[in-house]
Amino acid sequence: MNDAESILSDMNDRSRDVFRAVVETYLDSGGPVGSRTLTRSLSEKISAATVRNVMQDLEYLGLLDSPHVSAGRVPTQMGLRMFVDSLLEVGDLDRQDQQKIDATMGQNAGDVGAMLDQVGAALSGVTQGASLVLTPKHEAEIRHIEFVSLAPDRALVVLVFSDGQVENRIFTPPPGQTPSSMREAANFLNALIEGRTLSDARREVQSEIQKRRQEIDSLAGELIESGFAVWDNDDSEDARLIVRGRSNLLAENDAEADLERMRHLFDDLERKRDIADFLQLTEEGEGVRIFIGSENKLFSLSGSSLVVSPYMNSDRKIIGAVGVIGPTRLNYGRIVPIVDYTAQLVGKLLSDRS
Repeated sequence: MNDAESILSDMNDRSRDVFRAVVETYLDSGGPVGSRTLTRSLSEKISAATVRNVMQDLEYLGLLDSPHVSAGRVPTQMGLRMFVDSLLEVGDLDRQDQQKIDATMGQNAGDVGAMLDQVGAALSGVTQGASLVLTPKHEAEIRHIEFVSLAPDRALVVLVFSDGQVENRIFTPPPGQTPSSMREAANFLNALIEGRTLSDARREVQSEIQKRRQEIDSLAGELIESGFAVWDNDDSEDARLIVRGRSNLLAENDAEADLERMRHLFDDLERKRDIADFLQLTEEGEGVRIFIGSENKLFSLSGSSLVVSPYMNSDRKIIGAVGVIGPTRLNYGRIVPIVDYTAQLVGKLLSDRS
């Protein structure tokens, strides 16, 4: 039994009711909760003075805190953790929320990456938080590859897989590319990699380029290498994390210090500096997990919470995750079933395709 569980078991019914009421009111309003507010919501009719005494005891136990001398109380991180673990009542998934998520699943059916991007946008819109979607690595065999010039400094590489999935990525090609060098690069790759997975193809291409470097136009060779690097290089995990809804969190924070913490969080996410932490979350078991504040170092400086659930393929292997980031006063009871449903739906969709 941890400290929070021990404290909860020692609390009497009145203390437990006051604590629950403080946390639920805080999650609903986002502000400190005063004793007079609680006397109107508690089922037991007790005076404001009695409620204040109970709140002082809860503050002494480390479950509540006073932001200002004359203000009400807010739950501490330990208090929120105890509430989430022991007192949280998770509601059923709202039908309107379910319909909004379901609507994304039929879009971009041929492109898993685009579909998961839509899932992230839907999660962000439904929860009014920021969403994270960790996309699976694709290990189906390659059927075809093509390079398309968009501008002197931008090109599109298209991969078609044997299972029908299509992936498109924009990248910066080496300077001096021409339509003919792009065709040469695509022809070389298509003759070499058909029937291989991305991992196998990368190794084969590197080996073949070394053998035939004199035969391959130098520009085409650079294009082949840079185009493949979009998918399969040492930093390939970076492209697997989709972040949507940044503006939702920035709008939630008015204080300059809070805004700075949120900017720090998103700077880290955009650089993917701590993506290994998020990857690890998907490998530690099934079901929805909740991380509050400093419980995960990726979000410790921003004071944010993460609700995350892995999704699985047909072999029950964890291949990715979906999650929602928000302030610690998230409506956990509503967010948990949304994240859980989305993860299960994504897993089923990907399993049906395999």
